Amino acid sequence: QVQLVESGGGSVQAGGSLRLSCTVFGYTDSTYCMGWFRQAPGKEREGVAVLGTGVPTTYYADSVKGRFTISQDNAKNTLYLQMNSLKPEDTAMYSCAARFSFSCDFYGMDYWGKGTLVTVSS
Repeated sequence: QVQLVESGGGSVQAGGSLRLSCTVFGYTDSTYCMGWFRQAPGKEREGVAVLGTGVPTTYYADSVKGRFTISQDNAKNTLYLQMNSLKPEDTAMYSCAARFSFSCDFYGMDYWGKGTLVTVSS
């Protein structure tokens, strides 16, 4: 059974940095599409960044381009999201998600983690 476990959330002041991690259990194939999504209180969930390995792909939401970087360490079965220059509007529950397909985009994820909370104060 595939499980995704996030860590690394916390509270930080505006302008600070955090790195989120998502470790995958139960899947070791090198072809996948994985990403980070977030949901702020009262708002819909939005895609933040995705990374695909079938056709090497990375996509970022416009709101995080130049500030966030998605990366992976296949040896550790872990996906990362490095978040720099954080803003109060980045405050949300961040979840990682995956689908094991050749293509990659923000849609059709099959597996989800429980999330990790990021709070950015002004």
